[in-house]
Amino acid sequence: MTDAVVVGSGPNGLAAAVLLARAGLSVEVHEAAAELGGGARSARLFDADVVHDVCSAVHPMAVASPFFRGFDLAAHGVEMCQPEIAYGHPVDERRTGLAYADLDRTCERLGPDGARWRRLMAPLVEHSREVTGLLLDDLRHLPSPGPAALLPPRVLALQADLFRGPEASALLAGVAAHTTGRLPSLVGGGTAVLLGHLAHATGWPVPRGGTQVLVEALAADLRAHGGRIHTTSRVTDLRQLAHARAVLLDVSPRGLLDIAGAYAPAGYRRALEKVRYGPGAAKVDFLVSEPIPWRERELAKAGTIHIGGTRAEVHAAENAVASGRRAAEPFVLVAQPMVADPSRGLPHKQPIWAYTHVPHGDPLDATDVVRRRIERFAPGFGDTILASRAIPASKLEAYNANYVGGDISAAAVTLRQVVGRPVLRWNTYRTPLGGVYLCSGATPPGPGVHGMAGLHAAKAVLRKEFGIDELPVGWVGS
Repeated sequence: MTDAVVVGSGPNGLAAAVLLARAGLSVEVHEAAAELGGGARSARLFDADVVHDVCSAVHPMAVASPFFRGFDLAAHGVEMCQPEIAYGHPVDERRTGLAYADLDRTCERLGPDGARWRRLMAPLVEHSREVTGLLLDDLRHLPSPGPAALLPPRVLALQADLFRGPEASALLAGVAAHTTGRLPSLVGGGTAVLLGHLAHATGWPVPRGGTQVLVEALAADLRAHGGRIHTTSRVTDLRQLAHARAVLLDVSPRGLLDIAGAYAPAGYRRALEKVRYGPGAAKVDFLVSEPIPWRERELAKAGTIHIGGTRAEVHAAENAVASGRRAAEPFVLVAQPMVADPSRGLPHKQPIWAYTHVPHGDPLDATDVVRRRIERFAPGFGDTILASRAIPASKLEAYNANYVGGDISAAAVTLRQVVGRPVLRWNTYRTPLGGVYLCSGATPPGPGVHGMAGLHAAKAVLRKEFGIDELPVGWVGS
């Protein structure tokens, strides 16, 4: 008999496994793919000397979340590399918004809107740990007074345009668009508050050597505490795990139905069947001969660039996609990891990571779309491309079964599906099936490389299945 089996080796699954193993339980992880990581994998796609991140690339939440603070990435040999500019957003050929790591510098660059940006961000930065902990919580506890009071007026205010010039508004719209849904929205505002202030707090870093090093550190810690990992080990039926006292599934709601739906109560099964999936991501990786030749030279210092134009243009693009239509001028996210981590490639062979939002299940090869969008603000970019690879939204699910129809959030991030994610229950991690728990991005706090869904699910398992009320040292109080 094994104490706990985790299905799926994404950051949430591994986070849960690490916590359970550190609590003294026997733990197994089963991963269907040949490599660990789920949405946190790296690969040498075109050249042995160049590391590309296959899915997630930039990790503000990996340095800010209570789980990773407790895990202590630096103690496990992981170096998080910070760019001078967390993210940039070209508005048009003349104007560009820049979110420097330094709040003062950001405000200075924003000119007349600098004071407004400071009023929005400075209190959040001052109370960043409390704000981040609240927004990454399991939604089952009333927030304590204090920093929680900072959030509602800011989230509500972001539904309107707070600024005189277009740069600051575009910066926040680009961050809100990480939710991949209709804008403006309360969910998008919450995302802008969380990720926006982290740019000036713990940053938007990239791991030295590629995102895969985060997974390798978690896996090494799990093995050091007696855990076992099985790759190329697909679980298709809950009965395969009959030897486990507890089962934690790092899968989408559809994956939960596939594995355990036949044994679930009819009401719960119907609720899972009603879960909506959101727009898709169409991914493109480029190998380039030199850094992107941005017209605005400061963008060469940014780890992440949002290409979407004005606030209104970002909203129009995202709303078109949410309605099932391709945007005429789609929102594009670009990461240039060698800005912060030169070890990723060579001077004349550099990785560029990009994706754009498309309708759910769209088969579009986005190479030309992304190239054209970048070239608007970086003339000559196309001439630097040595190789490229595209993965349409329709094929992302083959890479990672949690990405249904290319939805990298494991379920649409709407207000209803944030409050009841994926099903409205007091303990959304615990299913009606005895000893079976869900620990993926389909549960609170939602998508992202933060490990918090794994932490919350592990806490529930320890308490309910094993009578352990305290997390291992380092995570107490998380």
